[in-house]
Amino acid sequence: VQLQASGGGLVQPGGSLRLSCAASGFTLDSYTIGWFRQAPGKQREGVSCISRTDGSTYYVDPVKGRFTISRDSARNTVYLQMNNLKPEDTAVYYCAIGVICDWKTFGSWGQGTLVTVSS
Repeated sequence: VQLQASGGGLVQPGGSLRLSCAASGFTLDSYTIGWFRQAPGKQREGVSCISRTDGSTYYVDPVKGRFTISRDSARNTVYLQMNNLKPEDTAVYYCAIGVICDWKTFGSWGQGTLVTVSS
């Protein structure tokens, strides 16, 4: 099981980025996928997830209305569209596999991608 997050970069406040989570050797549609982030000096936290069963989505309050998680089955990829980015969104972002949208059930984190929001 191997996941790879990509799409990070430097963006000004108010800008947008789209992160991608790609898989090797298995189909992402078969799993609940979550996005996590870890800011400097802080613990990793869950950000968003998409259920494998019904495609329902979940967002933590700080990103609601700004971030959107989605699947592209044809590309075997899960995306995190991030709009209206704020400096406090600066972190390394990771994707992971879970059983359900409960952060405790997630594991197999892939390599992260750095998002820096700064003017």
